[in-house]
Amino acid sequence: MRRSRQEFRRSVKRRWLPNVFWLTLCGFMALLFILFISRHRVGPTSRSLLSKRSYMQDKTLESLNATDEMVNPNSITRKLNDQIQLAKAFVVIAKENNNLQFAWELSAQIRNSQILLSNNALTRSPLKLRESNTAIKDMALLLFQAQQYHYDSATVIMRLKARIQDLEEQTSLVTERSSKYGQIAAEEVPKSLFCLGVGLTTEWFKQSKLQQKVSGNMQKDAKLKDNNLYHFCVFSDNILATSVVVNSTSLNAKNPDRIVFHLVTDEVNYAAMNAWFTMNDFHGVTVNVQKFEDFTWLNASYVPVLKQLQDSDTKSYYFSGSNDGGKTPIKFRNPKYLSMLNHIRFYIPEVFPDLKKVVFLDDDVVVQKDLSGLFTVDLNGNVNGAVETCMETFHRYHKYLNYSHPLIRSHFDPDACGWAFGMNVFDLVEWRKRNVTGIYHYWQEKNIDRTLWKLGTLPPGLLTFYGLTEPLDPMWHVLGLGYTNVDSQLIKNGAVLHFNGNSKPWLKIGMEKYKPLWEKFVDYTHPMLEQCNFR
Repeated sequence: MRRSRQEFRRSVKRRWLPNVFWLTLCGFMALLFILFISRHRVGPTSRSLLSKRSYMQDKTLESLNATDEMVNPNSITRKLNDQIQLAKAFVVIAKENNNLQFAWELSAQIRNSQILLSNNALTRSPLKLRESNTAIKDMALLLFQAQQYHYDSATVIMRLKARIQDLEEQTSLVTERSSKYGQIAAEEVPKSLFCLGVGLTTEWFKQSKLQQKVSGNMQKDAKLKDNNLYHFCVFSDNILATSVVVNSTSLNAKNPDRIVFHLVTDEVNYAAMNAWFTMNDFHGVTVNVQKFEDFTWLNASYVPVLKQLQDSDTKSYYFSGSNDGGKTPIKFRNPKYLSMLNHIRFYIPEVFPDLKKVVFLDDDVVVQKDLSGLFTVDLNGNVNGAVETCMETFHRYHKYLNYSHPLIRSHFDPDACGWAFGMNVFDLVEWRKRNVTGIYHYWQEKNIDRTLWKLGTLPPGLLTFYGLTEPLDPMWHVLGLGYTNVDSQLIKNGAVLHFNGNSKPWLKIGMEKYKPLWEKFVDYTHPMLEQCNFR
């Protein structure tokens, strides 16, 4: 049957909605396709632009050189840094002038400029004037104000020079006082040492058996003249220090029974010294004690030093120091130089007339090795064997003697190597043959007005043994433990360690790191030492 027109129209109307749906879906898919294609086309282009921008930035950073920036006279960064450095100096000056408000303002502006520079450093790009103009102007105003306070460069330089001069004067004064007080401390006799001397003197006179033991030892008398033995001499009034020398020598000796120690002291300490070395055993070492007052040849007619010490001007020079306006350093005014114990070393052949060779030791040394090898050292015809001290910081002849004096200038090479007293090998046969004591007397007579050298025993020793001294291996004698730092390897290898200087190990001012080297040879459990509160 054939359909009518109306039915046909109704059918078309019913299918319109699905068609719209499909058309919309197709359009949406087309849109997605277009977007997909667009992204693929635009993406590479965008990445290319970003890469190009990053490349340009890298080139900019590479071209930014910090050194060139600071050298450039037109650099804003450099100007700011210069302002900051100048402002820092003015802060110090403002504080010295008690202008704390101005100092605070400068410090605040310094911080502002530093923050600006810090932020600029993070961006790694040159600082521009527009962003730093305010900071530069504010700092310039403060620096101008500083000039109004007379903080300009010329004024500051003059004031700093005056300040430096003032500080140098203060330093000189402090150094002088330190030297003076250090010298006084070095000259003191500790209470413990004084106590030991008194206690030992009491024991000597209380125990008659001690005196009998000393006077009745015939075997000891024979050893004192036996030139086949090893003879050492020490001239001292310090009982404990001398004990350390003897004890350390005996403990490190291969044959202590072949060692003889000749001790010379003064009358005040004679009883105490005798008592100590009679009461104590030193591993078979023979010890003999004498006092220089018993030497009949030691008189003013023979010894120039004794004659000089009797002079009132000399005593005034040493004790008051009023005759030269205090120009002579205090170390040269030490009264110890008046003691004959310091000069007796120039009379060793007279003290020990039967001996041919002797090793002289100061009382401020410690022995670490066997010293018997010193008695076989070839002195090549010289009188004195000693370690030279002209290397490193030590001195040559011109440091000890007055080379403005024609007598010194004409006889001695100013660059000749000095040497050390404290551990010396003396050939007494050659000494007597060359009349070395007579040479010493000659120079002492020439120095009666103290124009050749000031004081001490080393300068006359350098003159007396000039051309008569044989250099020894430096390891025999290591110096400096009483005033300076010494290489640990030298200390380890040294045979004799010398605490020369003011910081003696038995004093409170002794150098703490070196005291154990000395103290290990002291028996602090000894009743006499405990009684006198040692340590």
